[in-house]
Amino acid sequence: MKHMRNLHLMMASTAFLTLAGPALALDGTDMMKKLNAATSAGGTVITFEKAEADGDTVTATGVQVGSSSLPGDTLKIGDLTFEGVEEIEGGGYHAKTVSFPDIDISQEEGRFSAKEIQITGLTIPANATGDTLNDILLYETVSTGPIALNIKGKDVLAIESIESNLGRQDSGFSYDANVAGLKADLSQVEDANAKEAIEKLGLTTLDGTVTMKGIWEIESGKVAVDEYAFDFKNIGRLNFAVDFSGYTLGFIKSLQQAVKTAEANPNKEEANQAVGLAMLGLMQQLTINSASIRFDDASITKKALDYAGSQQGVTGDQLAQSLKGLVPMMMAQLNMPELQNQVSAAVNAYLDGPKSLTISAAPEKPVPVPMIIGAAMGAPNTIPSVLGVKVTAND
Repeated sequence: MKHMRNLHLMMASTAFLTLAGPALALDGTDMMKKLNAATSAGGTVITFEKAEADGDTVTATGVQVGSSSLPGDTLKIGDLTFEGVEEIEGGGYHAKTVSFPDIDISQEEGRFSAKEIQITGLTIPANATGDTLNDILLYETVSTGPIALNIKGKDVLAIESIESNLGRQDSGFSYDANVAGLKADLSQVEDANAKEAIEKLGLTTLDGTVTMKGIWEIESGKVAVDEYAFDFKNIGRLNFAVDFSGYTLGFIKSLQQAVKTAEANPNKEEANQAVGLAMLGLMQQLTINSASIRFDDASITKKALDYAGSQQGVTGDQLAQSLKGLVPMMMAQLNMPELQNQVSAAVNAYLDGPKSLTISAAPEKPVPVPMIIGAAMGAPNTIPSVLGVKVTAND
């Protein structure tokens, strides 16, 4: 009797697994279709030959990526491997990692290569409506290894690695990105004048990094880019920062819809006009909180003055003195006396000892974009006061 009970249990277990198996198996085709639906919202089209699941791994073969605005023009990716895949509540998918094959494309005299491309923490929504955070494509990290652009057998652009991180918070996201080991070879420039300038300025080889850091609050649509910097050796660091509100999920969805409508219109002139009007309407939802541009010199200013002076038959110091007198005259034409004084003082200080130059806008209250457009069209000399513009040097 005991053996019979064990046999019945084994048969029942087998029947359960047989019934449960198909329900628990991943549907790779469905996952790829939902991935395409999510990327299509931004104009990127993904096609594939087949997608097969093996446990929690999905392999999609014959993957190609294109743009809805350039039909027929696609990039052949090859096979994508999704590991640690699970179906999430609502019918979406989450993959721990997505691995890409190395890219190596040659065309005429050029060659492009990218290695070690990977995405971690990819979440594919069940319905890519863009209405909530659960309805958009999300990732935790996107990274690559070496990237190179080769022209006529020589690397003109090389990158050691790229990494972009997205951190989900209660109110939205924090994000950062880093492009490390960015090198550009300008020695192959053929224009004689440009080649001379590049050599005199010591710019035959560029070596630097690009970094980005900020936050996005979903409900208010506040985007604060604290750092978007280009930092190159022997040149300097140029950083852009901006803080604005109104960039909500609804704003993004309306923008995407406007672009789709324009792409579907065979009359391109009419389509461009429609997009322009739509953009003008959407811009009214945005407000500017603050913005700044800052340059920290790393010896390029003196080299530029010396080179520009040599072209005019004067020294770099003589050219700097000429600029000190020229800037106030140019600014006077704008009829912005307060800004004129700021710019003149900042330029004088910077030319005397180049360290940093900053242009910032910090209004007392957030300024709607329509107000800025109105001021620019009706009374441009009021823009500095509207935005709280300041120009400083060496601070």
